Amino acid sequence: MFKKFKIPEATVGRLTAYSRYLKEADEKGISTVSSQQIAKATGVTPAQVRKDLAYFGEFGTRGVGYNPRELYNYIMKILGLDRRWPVIIIGAGRLGAALAMYGGFAERGFDIVGIFDVDPAKIGNKVGEIEIRPLQELKEKVKDLSIKLGIVAVPAASAQEVVDFMVDCGIKGIINFAPANISVPEGIVLRRVDLASQLEYLTFHLGESR
Repeated sequence: MFKKFKIPEATVGRLTAYSRYLKEADEKGISTVSSQQIAKATGVTPAQVRKDLAYFGEFGTRGVGYNPRELYNYIMKILGLDRRWPVIIIGAGRLGAALAMYGGFAERGFDIVGIFDVDPAKIGNKVGEIEIRPLQELKEKVKDLSIKLGIVAVPAASAQEVVDFMVDCGIKGIINFAPANISVPEGIVLRRVDLASQLEYLTFHLGESR
């Protein structure tokens, strides 16, 4: 049973990094890792590793360390990745197609099961093995496969309308790649990925160093 605290978003992000290191350690046949080793591999302090894990219970053996496979499995369960998640993509342009072909999703338990668009010229074409379907078919797909997660890869001008439609169809968690500020109802989890803003972050810091 996990402890009932509000978990900082940064902690959730670090858990992903810890899990990747632990999987690599297990695949190398390593039977025990310390918080120092996890910290060094993920760019944090040992105290931060211990604090992050303490939100969810007690792991490992004091003075010995953690079994990589056991801790990896615990973290995957914490992240909800002890099951596979079907995911849909809205927008079959270059970004949407690239996301659909990204193998890293499947490696972490996310299966792209549908791509939708409103452009008649795209509908019926395939991205890999997935046929692009008209957006109006989304509700039926969501219901049939109990889909909760979706990715938005549409122009900014249509992003809010698309997100509203996704919510109406039953999508509960959304990643938005459109460069637009989107609002969602309470109970819907929205994450924005703005690649341009990340580059701006870099140029700001490079400018400081001049």
